[in-house]
Amino acid sequence: MPKKLPYGMSNFADLIESGYVYVDKTRYVELLENENNRYQFLIRPRRFGKSLFLSVLENYYDLNRKDKFDSIFGNLYIGKNPTPEQGAYAVMRFNFSGLNTDSHEEFKASFSNRVQETVRLFLISYKNILPDAPSLLDSLSGKDYGIGAMDLAYTGASVAGIKMFVIIDEYDHFANNLIAMGETYTKEVKAGGIVRAFYESLKAGTDSVVKRIFITGITPMMINDLTSGFNMSTDYSLYEKYNEMFGFTREEVEWLIEEASVGRNLIKVDMESYYNGYRFNGDAENTVYNSQMILFLFNEILISGKQPQEVVDTNLQTDYARLRRLAENENNREILFDIVKNGCIFGEVIRKFSLEQLHNENYFVSLLFYLGMLTKSGAAEGRSYLKIPNYSIKTLYWNYAVSHVQDLDNTAVSTRKLSEAISNMAFHGDISSYLDFFTENFLKRLSNRDLICFDEKYIKTMLLSTLFMSNLYHPVSESENINGYTDIYLQKHPAKPDIKYEYVLEIKYAKTGASESEINAKFAEAEAQIARYKKDGRYADRNDIKFLALVFKGKGDVELIEDRGT
Repeated sequence: MPKKLPYGMSNFADLIESGYVYVDKTRYVELLENENNRYQFLIRPRRFGKSLFLSVLENYYDLNRKDKFDSIFGNLYIGKNPTPEQGAYAVMRFNFSGLNTDSHEEFKASFSNRVQETVRLFLISYKNILPDAPSLLDSLSGKDYGIGAMDLAYTGASVAGIKMFVIIDEYDHFANNLIAMGETYTKEVKAGGIVRAFYESLKAGTDSVVKRIFITGITPMMINDLTSGFNMSTDYSLYEKYNEMFGFTREEVEWLIEEASVGRNLIKVDMESYYNGYRFNGDAENTVYNSQMILFLFNEILISGKQPQEVVDTNLQTDYARLRRLAENENNREILFDIVKNGCIFGEVIRKFSLEQLHNENYFVSLLFYLGMLTKSGAAEGRSYLKIPNYSIKTLYWNYAVSHVQDLDNTAVSTRKLSEAISNMAFHGDISSYLDFFTENFLKRLSNRDLICFDEKYIKTMLLSTLFMSNLYHPVSESENINGYTDIYLQKHPAKPDIKYEYVLEIKYAKTGASESEINAKFAEAEAQIARYKKDGRYADRNDIKFLALVFKGKGDVELIEDRGT
């Protein structure tokens, strides 16, 4: 009987006891326990299964759940290879998502309440072994301790002679909102504020009862800004042995398909290009899939019994909003356009950096890596480079490119008219209305500053950015061909098999004032490339693919030639 799919679940015990499928990551419990430093920090992008793994740690080490060890972990790696510290801790788990960041004072109150409430739950959970729990709880009820509530937990654990394991999930969830508020971030994180005070208290607890700490988030920026407030953890994020700790390998995805009985014939989307591609250490053998993206796809298939219309998880819009905020300064905007034009950028990933350093290219590129918008790819000419990991993340950059053009004159592009124009391409083989719309609404809006770096790649970026918006095509940039790389291959959306026409577009650019002979030379070059592409077996004997040579001239003129030969 197939197991249920755990989409959106982060309670490990509930997942196992309710018969859901679980991709076994428990070997990493053993690895972490064997590390020299017991105060650990590991970050990954959103939707990589961090919260579920923290629930694994909580269930494994909690002395209150020791009697459930065999039933929960018995069939997993760690159940068959238990470590010396299994069930040896009172676990205090913090989650800093959902704090009120509407104002400075509301944030302080929200953070304080979250800490105090977590301590309250800790005392309640362990009241059977904490002799002072009743009096400590009475004390909490009668006074607003805030960060000081941590001392009550330490006192209770010390009197009982038990060790504490502190787990912190989404440690930096509120940081982006605080950064947008200006001084609040600096006051509360860096200069004796409430966040700094919390981590100083946690550090003080390691002198007595806090024997293990595990922290996750999405960037190292805030932990660095805390400086001496919490300077005793080791960041394991970039080590090769932890590359596959979060996310799924290809082998794990295949196993998941079998265990959950996801019909392979219903998976029309190229999972490799849409969801895979993350590598967090340059020497790591395997790339990993974003686990929540895969679970999203499989869940939709199991519900509907067919390939879903939406193949990019709509939760990515949260990342898109973050991308826009990051690109508010001119330098970062130019970096983003370089990345979307080239698909990669040279740069080293920096382990630690602060808010004030984000105007520097190296630090900004590193932040994009930690957010999952770039990944390690390789090296060339003695330099490392990072690339966009997959198609889903490319759509974020394309969204940004479109919004940038719209913001130039504060005029929205009509998505209805754009959709109609692309529909004419897909079902009637007419690209002219789309090209007219594209030049009028995108190319002619570009600022003079944009025109400084205007070239074929820039035009291709803008084309890709608009073509994916219709949800009719899967636009592929630099699609590998036996005889080269096509500029743009417009592949049918996997859920829309009735589309009549696909396109291969070869893009050329000539400056304003280019002569007719120069234009003709561009066309000749494009047609020669198309002739080579057509020898690829994927295109043989197909009447549904249109091969077009497009020459853009200046800021808005475009001419095309359709290759009708076989």
